[in-house]
Amino acid sequence: MRILLTGATGYIGKRLLPVLLEQGHQVICCVRNPESFEWKDGWKGKVELFQVDFLDPVDVSRAPLEFDAAFYLIHSMSSSINDFDELEERSALHFRDYLDHSSARQLVYLSGMANQEELSKHLESRFRVEQLLGQGKVPLTTLRAGIVIGSGSASFEIIRDLVEKLPVMVTPRWLKTRCQPVAIRDVITFLTGVMLRAETYGQNFDIGGRDVLTYQQMMEGYARARKLKRWIFTLPVMTPRLSSYWLYFVTSTTYSLAVNLVNSMKVDVVARDNRLAELLGIRPMGYEEAVQLAFDKIEQNLVVSSWKDALVSSYPLGSLKQYVKVPRYGCFVDEKQIPITHNSVGQVWENVCSIGGQRGWYYANWLWKVRGILDKLVGGIGLRRGRTHPTNIHAGDALDFWRVLVADDEQKRLLLYAEMKLPGEAWLEFQIRGKGGQAMLYQLATFRPHGLFGRLYWYAVLPLHFFIFNGMIRNMERHQPKVSAPHYL
Repeated sequence: MRILLTGATGYIGKRLLPVLLEQGHQVICCVRNPESFEWKDGWKGKVELFQVDFLDPVDVSRAPLEFDAAFYLIHSMSSSINDFDELEERSALHFRDYLDHSSARQLVYLSGMANQEELSKHLESRFRVEQLLGQGKVPLTTLRAGIVIGSGSASFEIIRDLVEKLPVMVTPRWLKTRCQPVAIRDVITFLTGVMLRAETYGQNFDIGGRDVLTYQQMMEGYARARKLKRWIFTLPVMTPRLSSYWLYFVTSTTYSLAVNLVNSMKVDVVARDNRLAELLGIRPMGYEEAVQLAFDKIEQNLVVSSWKDALVSSYPLGSLKQYVKVPRYGCFVDEKQIPITHNSVGQVWENVCSIGGQRGWYYANWLWKVRGILDKLVGGIGLRRGRTHPTNIHAGDALDFWRVLVADDEQKRLLLYAEMKLPGEAWLEFQIRGKGGQAMLYQLATFRPHGLFGRLYWYAVLPLHFFIFNGMIRNMERHQPKVSAPHYL
C-alpha cells in the first residue's frame, strides 16, 4: 500500500516510518525541509519526499494524490505559548482540503486524551484539530494518547532530568494529577494496527499503558527502575508560572514547551476503556517496563528520535533553509585554519561531528557552561539540551544551543546556527579541505549584529573568542578518543 506520512522528521514519525517500510508499504514523507530527512540504507525506491508546509494551502496540481491511507502527526505546541492553536488549526484545514482531492481511504490522527470537561489549551487545540479533520471526505480514525514514554520523548526526558539531577524535590501540586502513560512502542503498534481497518473508521480511541499513576508516582517509578533514592515533597502554593520556570531551569525543555506542558499536567489524563487494545490483540506494557526499555536504548546510543530534534518541524522563524547560506556583508567574522598533522582526516572529521553534548567543545568547557546558564537566565534554551547521538549528526538536529544546518560527510562540512539569545544571528562552521597538497581544518564563526547593541556585544566577547576559538580548533585537530582496554575471556 501507499501511505502518506506527515511529521516524518518528528518524534513519532521517525519511529513510525521504518515500521511501515518493514511491513512492505511505500511511504510518501511530507517534509518542510528535505535536508532534515535522514535516508537509511535500502530506503531508495520505497520512500518518496514531498516538500510541503501545511501552514500554507497545498498546490494539488504538484502534490501526490494516489495513496491508500494518511497519518497526521503535525504538532506545534513546542514552538509557541500563545498562538500554537492557531497554527495547528491552519495546518489541519490545509491538510484536510488537500486530502479531499486524494484517493485516501482513511486518515489516522494521533491526538491527546480529552475526557475532562475543563481542558488545557493544548488539549482543546488537539480536540479542535480532530473536529476539523473529521469534517473532511476521508474517514478519520483518532487515537488519543496521554504521556508517551520512550527514549527522546519530551515527557520522558523531563522526568529523567528531574529524577537524575535532584535527590530532593520540592514540587508543585500538579504532581498529584493522574495520567496513564503509554510506551512509544505501543503507540506505534496502535497506529499501524488501525490502518485500513474499516471498523475503526469514524471512531476515536483512547490508548494508554497498563498503569494509572500520578506524576509523582511516575517519578518514583523511574527512580526505582534506575535504583535511585529520591525524596519528593509537594507544595500547594506553586503557581503554573512558577512551575513552568521550575521545569525550564532544571530540565532541558524550552520555556514555551514547559508552559504548555504544565497547563496540560493540571488535567487528569486517563483512558476511558481498552476496547482498541482488545480489538487489535495488544497487551500494553507497564510504566516501569517502558522506562527500562527507554533507558536501554539510551545506554546503547540507539535513540531513534528526540523531541529536541523534532522542533525543527515547527521552527518559529520558518524554514531553517534560509539560514544555510552564511552572510558575508555587514558581519563580524572570526576565521581559523590549521594543517591536519596529528590525526588522520577521518579522525578529525569524527571529532568535528562529535562536538557538543558529552564530548564538549574541546576548550574551556566551563565557559560554554557559563554561557548556557546566562542564556537560560535571559529566556534562552541553555546548554543542557545536549545532542541525540554522541557521534552521528544530521541536518535539523539540536546540538546544545545550536541547530545543525548542514552535516555533509562527502564535503566534510558542518554548519551550525545559534539558537541562544543574542543581539544578532550567529553561525559556526567547520570544514576540511585541501590546500597545496595539505589537508586543512577550517573554522569560521560569523555574527550578524542587530543594531548598536549587537556590535557592542561582539566587541565585549572578542577577547574570550580569541582564546576559545584558537583552543577549540587546535584541540579538535589533536583529540584522540579514549579506547577501552581489550577484554579477554
